[in-house]
Amino acid sequence: MARLSNKKKAESVRELWQKAASNERQKWRSINQRGYDFYLNDQLTAQEKDDLQEAGMPDFIINRITPAVEMMKFFVTANSPRWQAVGTEGSDVDIAAVHSDIASYCWYISNGKSLFSQVVQDSFTKGIGYMMVDIDADKDRGMGEVVFKRIEPFDVYVDPMSRDFLFRDASYIVVKKDLPKNHLINLLPDHKAKIKKSSGSVNQFGSASLRDIASSESVQFEDMGSRAYLSDGKDDDIIDFYELYSREKLPFYNIFMKVPPSPEEMDRINGMVEERMDSIVKELTVAAEEKELGIRMALDNGEIIESRAMLELEKLQKETQQAIESQQAAMEAQVTEEVSKVENKVVSEDEYKTLINNEDFAAAVVDLVKFHDTRVKVTCVVGDTLLYEHYLANTDYPIVPFPYTYTGTPYAMSAVTPLVGKQQEINKSHQIMLHNANLSSNLRWLYEEGSVPEDEWEKYSSSPGALLKFRQGFTPPTPVQPLPLNSAFFSITQQGKQDIEYISGIPGAMQGVESEKHETYRGMLALDEYGTRRIKAWSQTIMEPALEHLGKIFMETAQNTYTAHKVFRIVQPEAGGHGEKNIEINVPIYNDFGDVMNRWNDYASSKFDVRYVGGSTQPVNRWALIEEYFRWFQSGLIDDIAMLAETDIRNKEQIIRRKSVYAQLKQQLEEITEELKDRDGTIETLSRQVVQAGIKDKVRTADTEVRKDVLETEAQQKYLRSLMKNESKTTENTS
Repeated sequence: MARLSNKKKAESVRELWQKAASNERQKWRSINQRGYDFYLNDQLTAQEKDDLQEAGMPDFIINRITPAVEMMKFFVTANSPRWQAVGTEGSDVDIAAVHSDIASYCWYISNGKSLFSQVVQDSFTKGIGYMMVDIDADKDRGMGEVVFKRIEPFDVYVDPMSRDFLFRDASYIVVKKDLPKNHLINLLPDHKAKIKKSSGSVNQFGSASLRDIASSESVQFEDMGSRAYLSDGKDDDIIDFYELYSREKLPFYNIFMKVPPSPEEMDRINGMVEERMDSIVKELTVAAEEKELGIRMALDNGEIIESRAMLELEKLQKETQQAIESQQAAMEAQVTEEVSKVENKVVSEDEYKTLINNEDFAAAVVDLVKFHDTRVKVTCVVGDTLLYEHYLANTDYPIVPFPYTYTGTPYAMSAVTPLVGKQQEINKSHQIMLHNANLSSNLRWLYEEGSVPEDEWEKYSSSPGALLKFRQGFTPPTPVQPLPLNSAFFSITQQGKQDIEYISGIPGAMQGVESEKHETYRGMLALDEYGTRRIKAWSQTIMEPALEHLGKIFMETAQNTYTAHKVFRIVQPEAGGHGEKNIEINVPIYNDFGDVMNRWNDYASSKFDVRYVGGSTQPVNRWALIEEYFRWFQSGLIDDIAMLAETDIRNKEQIIRRKSVYAQLKQQLEEITEELKDRDGTIETLSRQVVQAGIKDKVRTADTEVRKDVLETEAQQKYLRSLMKNESKTTENTS
């Protein structure tokens, strides 16, 4: 029954692809394949070439599309995109800064600059480009790496009812490829047996190109046919391979679990309780002794009888013991509550049903909330066989489209499509003008049959200085002059070239074409600014939102992939490609027993928002930027080191280091000057204090002398009074 079910799933995926490959999609592919052919210099169909050759007209072309597309591609892919992460909480700020470095690392290992250039080229030439975020599970010795990939636009089949230009509302996306079996086995070695037993069919719709493959100047993938070979030279089977991405609402449980402390934490808690209880027991014991002393003093003073005293002492002992026990229990509960953590964990419904049967888990659950969340389901089918199906951690499709002109449907219009008509007009005008010039230099002749030797005239009639003879009795041959070419053809070609520049939004000056009027430096800067607004409009309204969506998908994928301790080594571009920057995430923090207690830079559990840095992929006018920096330097807004960092001077790193040494010496000199100023101030302060102390000493000395004089005067007066008193006594005795 399981095998039958898998067969039905494989058939349903193939049927879904066949319905997605509708007539509208085939029409869209034919139109954009034609635009891609024009970009690759294949601008004439096989029928057009045959008609031109039969008419004796040239079949060359003047390709004006490719240079315009290449210039547009350069403008929007001159630099790699940059994403900025903003932490939702204060603790997530540091790890949010690390996320930008991780995105740069994954972009580098994926050769993202080249991939992004190809995706933008697909958008311009095929109407839409696709970039995908995937996980290479075999990289980093099985730890896995998040990588960026490009998908061929003609291999993607989107739900035609989608109305979002990023296809976020599509009910499905199918990626269909025709691959050799051996190549598919190398991609999916775990499913080798299923791939070998599978059978299917290759592309059922044939080629969408109208070009003459035999005389085409380009070789495209469709030209390969079924040329797949094994390593021993034998033919390899080509089979159809499908990847179906669909979104489903799945039930989840948001569980809040109380995590009890570990035995080590309990030992630490017990130590804390014992330490606190020692002081509490001592306090309660002293209080009991004081009460006991009061009771005994009351007994000795006769205030209470002995029976009452014994009863009160017994009650005091019980109350003290109960107080100690209640304090210990309350303290243990309080400390345990502080150490216990409540974890928030999201699990699927199947995981919850398995975990809830565990009694310890059920007892630890504090609260739970059931909700439904969107997940992307991947179903992989090869031929008539189902290989696997699983759910991604992403809530959005890992495939991000880059449409050029969004039409409200998954079938976007390319930048080349509006240029095809003008390119045909230019080609036809040049062909007619050259054909007319050929007719003027190689005359045609009207002659009576038998009047001239035909072989001789055909060979030498257009040779300079040739002598041609004709037979007497016949009318001499007369030349057939071509009609004069209308001058409108010359203006048509010139106007057509200007129209292509106008439609594409890339003027000739942007491609380095000199104009008749000499432009000043500021005039060129203004032309550079205003002449690129068309392509800037597409960048701001389509490309940058798509890149921001790509950054969010990368964040989801990276956080679910990089869950272990990992060190990223990133090349620093400002160091000339020679410096390295090490980023470390999920660093385990161990306790004294060797157990992981926490993680520093916990990348997987951090929460932050991703924003795209607008305009980061666009080129920078170096001369204008240096001119602006020089003006800022002259006005004093920046220093010479900041100015030097933006220049292209050789060995500027050494110059900056030398300049930084001078800056350090200058800073040291300023510090020494400040120190000398402080010393001078201290000396002046001390001098003032010494002067003030001298004045105080003189005042104190004068005061002492005055007090001494007063004392001496008082002593003399006392002595005189005693003398006078003695004299008065002597006089009284004599009387």
